[in-house]
Amino acid sequence: MKVLITDEIADSGLLPLNEDPRIQIDKKLGLSVPELHKTIGDYEAIITRSGTLVDKALLDHAHKLKIVARAGVGIDNVDVDAASSKGIIVVNAPYGNVNSAAEHTMAIMLSLCRNVPVANSSLKSGDWQRAPFTGRELKGKTVGIIGLGKVGGRVARRCRAFEADVITYDPYISEKRADDFGVKLLPLEDIIRFSDIITVHTPLNEETRDLLSTDHFEGMQDGVIIINCARGGIINEAAMLEALESGKSSGAAFDVWSEEPPKSDVLKKLIAQPNMLVTPHLGANTFEAQKNVAVDVSKEIVNYVDGRPLTNAVNIPRFDPDLMEHMRPFMKLISIMGDFISQLAPPNPNKITFTYNGKLARFDCAPLGVCGLAALLNHCSEQEVNMVNASLIARGMGIEVESIRSTETGSFSSLITLTLDSPEGSRTIAGTLFEGIPKIVKMRKFAIDFCPEEHMLVINYLDRPGLIGKIGTILGEAKVNIGNMSLGRQEKAGEAMVVFSVDSPVDEETLRKVSDAVSAKFIKAVHLSQV
Repeated sequence: MKVLITDEIADSGLLPLNEDPRIQIDKKLGLSVPELHKTIGDYEAIITRSGTLVDKALLDHAHKLKIVARAGVGIDNVDVDAASSKGIIVVNAPYGNVNSAAEHTMAIMLSLCRNVPVANSSLKSGDWQRAPFTGRELKGKTVGIIGLGKVGGRVARRCRAFEADVITYDPYISEKRADDFGVKLLPLEDIIRFSDIITVHTPLNEETRDLLSTDHFEGMQDGVIIINCARGGIINEAAMLEALESGKSSGAAFDVWSEEPPKSDVLKKLIAQPNMLVTPHLGANTFEAQKNVAVDVSKEIVNYVDGRPLTNAVNIPRFDPDLMEHMRPFMKLISIMGDFISQLAPPNPNKITFTYNGKLARFDCAPLGVCGLAALLNHCSEQEVNMVNASLIARGMGIEVESIRSTETGSFSSLITLTLDSPEGSRTIAGTLFEGIPKIVKMRKFAIDFCPEEHMLVINYLDRPGLIGKIGTILGEAKVNIGNMSLGRQEKAGEAMVVFSVDSPVDEETLRKVSDAVSAKFIKAVHLSQV
């Protein structure tokens, strides 16, 4: 795999890639947009920070691209929808710079409250003044935190260590999570009304853009302090400037900007405002964070090359990290099932149903469904299908996808059933894990029991004495060795389904001979690439 690096990345964090002989790294910094468009077509992966815009125009030139790795948490410089439509995985490093961002938030908050920058400049210029730089303590202040995620949670703990009263607004967390951090969960209007200091820690999206604007500032306490170490644009910068100029806000500290580097008149005035403390997007700029995010995205690229699930893919449904090890064998199982049934079922499916029974049904099974859907549709679509674009492709093909969960269990502690409906009827396959090994336990109406292998032969016929012997003889004459056999039937001398695992592919001529010998209603050689 060829990997292009377009922004400055810590070399020490690239060790997982440098140690892998399958991966070639090219670092090309400072490319112009036309140069990048010309270059990207040769690469299967790109690693960026915030300095590279991965938009639709770039992706249209990226004919080989499989994965975009953002070495950091923010992905506002990546057109995720455009990448998803092309089946390109987008991964980020949401945890590598978490501590760095939280510490920088505290650094600029404390520096602003204690007038550190202006006092430093004053003393260095030769003055000895103390009274103009009288500061404020955090102790006893009410700190409002908007967004109690990985960074916001760390800021909450640090503010409480300074004996501040911490309140938070986050519509996506539970009361229990707020209790775990020792903070009060309140509506946004209460954060605005009661806070002495407000700090934001949310991603930038349509929901959070201009989250704090002129109307919100009007409802704040006089002298409120505003901190933004998250993303530029969450706080309306024109409104922030107006609040500083009017005295509504006694000070603000920003590390991030809606335009980087800042060029507009509003941003230049805001940065120059005397009560504004500013830094040039340094939240993730520690040696530790730079190494951490590089290591995280490097490991994700290696996982991709190895065919392992990706932990931090932003456009793939994924399990809670604590569940990943438990669910990984089920992901393999459902991929095999999807691959298997797609080679047996009639064409033009109009509905695919995933049913999860038993212990498995207690968990969110959406990643399993997408995994199985991708394996299935790869045999139905000219476009390469993966977990990124499987749902989009199914929708475009007019296929309805349904997921059913039930904790009711029969003979198996966990069971996955995949059903395809088409104009020619339904096809069903069910599987489970036995000591972590995938097993197929049902095909159509037949109870059956086999472990999927690379080469298999599936035959449906009316059971009569001597037919298994005939099949074995014909396969033997074709030099095809039988590994295992599983037979399913509902009654003696009735319809039967037999599945052979074989050591080599069965050619068309041998299939014809077997079909004629047993008067097969259905016969198919199956090749499974994922076992």
